[in-house]
Amino acid sequence: LTEMRVRTPWIEALRKKEEEGIDPTQRSNTPATPSDRDLAPKRMSDSYHRVVIPLAQDPWLLDNYLNANGQMRLGTIFMDLDALSGVIAYNHTGESVTTVTAAVDRITINHPLKEICDLELSGQVTFATGRSSMEISIQVAKAPERGASVQKEDVLMTCAFTMVSLDPNTKKPVAICPVKVETDEEKRLFAAGEKNYNIKKARAKTGLRKQTPNDEESDLIHAMWLRQLDYHDPNNPLRKPPHTHYMSSTTLSSSQIMQPQYRNRHNFMIFGGYLLKTSFELAFCCAAAFSHSRPTFLSLDPSTFENPVPVGSVLYLKATVAYTESAVDGASDAHQSAGVENGEERTEGSGTRVQIRIDSKVRDIEHGSTKPTGQFNYTFWVDRDISVMPQTYEEFMVWVDARRRAERVRGSIDGGRVEGVGDGMKGKDDGRRITE
Repeated sequence: LTEMRVRTPWIEALRKKEEEGIDPTQRSNTPATPSDRDLAPKRMSDSYHRVVIPLAQDPWLLDNYLNANGQMRLGTIFMDLDALSGVIAYNHTGESVTTVTAAVDRITINHPLKEICDLELSGQVTFATGRSSMEISIQVAKAPERGASVQKEDVLMTCAFTMVSLDPNTKKPVAICPVKVETDEEKRLFAAGEKNYNIKKARAKTGLRKQTPNDEESDLIHAMWLRQLDYHDPNNPLRKPPHTHYMSSTTLSSSQIMQPQYRNRHNFMIFGGYLLKTSFELAFCCAAAFSHSRPTFLSLDPSTFENPVPVGSVLYLKATVAYTESAVDGASDAHQSAGVENGEERTEGSGTRVQIRIDSKVRDIEHGSTKPTGQFNYTFWVDRDISVMPQTYEEFMVWVDARRRAERVRGSIDGGRVEGVGDGMKGKDDGRRITE
């Protein structure tokens, strides 16, 4: 899949760029998309694509998908998911536009793998109204026997990508074909995509850049601030518990130059799957360093891509423990770490859900300009009772944003809208899983 995204050797693409004297990463005023292209509605099945990765049959291929412990390397699968979403998007739009990843709405582990097996990756466009964006739904499952269909218990993970089509020259959004809905199942999928689209629009209006924290959030922030004063009061015997860590002490950072081996099909930008892979692995390291244990991946929560990452630029990633949540009753650790419930002790041995936020930015090699490239949010399970506490106003806003995300996920689980997440969120395991 990742090999399918590139169609021209790097040396040829570089020579063509030098010969033509045109930088394809820069915008021009001349549109390249034909004005008379066919925008008639397309069936969902027109964009359907299925790929089988023969991991159980090819040990050398399997090498690329295993980590040091012999577990499935999820970052590599994330690369495949983004590559597949690109194939599906171009099945729907054709080759006359440039399609980029705008967001990953969620990647959820439904049923952890228990054995090495062939994997089937499949998906299709499930929501498109004729604007520039489309939602692509994908699942990863244990590949069924020839002629058989995938069973519910064989689905490893599900996810949704939002892709946006741009004019190759102007880099402005262009219209695409709407989806034609025919069956009851397609109507259900389209309605779910439409609902997700409307929810994202509504949330953008109530984000922390637009509105202040609500009354409940303000009360929690104030309680945590008061508790920090108690921790530093020499006349107060109360001190910060050993299981509580300040947010500023949890950060991990990385930087790396972007090489052409991870470019997208348009040759001069890094493809989104590589950003998912690198951000996930940094998030995993951050959760491990924070908890002093081996974390278990639960989900990639709604994450956004903002600006493209050019080949040859320098990518900076910063991981932060943004929020923690005890699994005793699903309540926030804030009530305990902030001392809202005076005198109440934490329940030992319950474990914690840890949300890691990755902020990314890109700079040119001369470090003359800087642009944000996206925010990625990962949730892990750790078998320890541990919590994070913000100190500055900026950290409190990070905490509130992450808390809102956790509340939305919990609400969707309670409402049954995120299939298969409930058991995984409990963090229970029989020890035989081979996924990270």
